[in-house]
Amino acid sequence: MICITYTSYTRGINLIKSFKDMPMLTLLPVEDYDLPQLETWLKKEHVLRWYHDVDEWMNEIRERKGEFAFLNHYVAYWDNIPVGFGQWYDCFDAKEEWYQVEKPDEMFSIDYFIGEELFLRKGYGKSIIRSLVQKIKQHQPHAQIVVQPELDNIASGKALLVNGFMYDEGRKYYFLP
Repeated sequence: MICITYTSYTRGINLIKSFKDMPMLTLLPVEDYDLPQLETWLKKEHVLRWYHDVDEWMNEIRERKGEFAFLNHYVAYWDNIPVGFGQWYDCFDAKEEWYQVEKPDEMFSIDYFIGEELFLRKGYGKSIIRSLVQKIKQHQPHAQIVVQPELDNIASGKALLVNGFMYDEGRKYYFLP
């Protein structure tokens, strides 16, 4: 387990002058030892606002090798510090109501959040999105990627736009052209 003090967090953050100066985030697959950290993050007010059901999310993560094996879960690390979460999945397997897909490997989606408050509004979400898109493109280079954050999640929408996504007003989701 990594123990980080407030001082080391702020010192590292103060060294970063802009998003372009930020070291690359690393996405590592979720392991059992990550579960307490993920649950802590999911219970934080700034995450709970968008990820409403902690138990449902934790069940999906715990069942990542079983019922929810089609979800690819990651912990996002900055300089060996866990800062957030991301996942990507084939929409055909998820069968959500907000999109239509007829076959596997055609359309994918992502979910993501910053768990550590000190890392909010500093470009880390943009980096997680970029890394998740790269992982999907490695898996299926010509896949369509769609994302539907809640409409009032302005920061998420802006992070998607910075990463080249466009908003489809009719379908009410972002897509990567």
